[in-house]
Amino acid sequence: MFNSVNNPFNRAISSSTSSDSGGKRQKEDPKKELKKYLEEDEPDEVRLGGMPILTEDEIKSMVNSYISKLKSENEDRPKVVEKLDKYLEKFDLEKFMKRNPNLTSPDFYMVMYNETEGIIK
Repeated sequence: MFNSVNNPFNRAISSSTSSDSGGKRQKEDPKKELKKYLEEDEPDEVRLGGMPILTEDEIKSMVNSYISKLKSENEDRPKVVEKLDKYLEKFDLEKFMKRNPNLTSPDFYMVMYNETEGIIK
């Protein structure tokens, strides 16, 4: 493998990779490795861009502005406007926050879109 150009002094060349006595690399059991990762206690929560979590007052204000925007976009459809008014009337802030804890602004708009999509269509 090595010739006189690569090894001009004919010295023994040791490999830079380590090996055990059998010449095989020692690998950790994949099941043990997977178990190790599963046992690590990491939160499953992902926050977009580290945005701040919304307060109750901010959510209430955002709900009102979101519904009023939808009402203005659908003012030619009185049935939709009526349903949006009912949604706003029945909106329970505490229940909304329990179902959707730690909302950031993008999360809020995603949730509101999903909740009002059926009303608009």
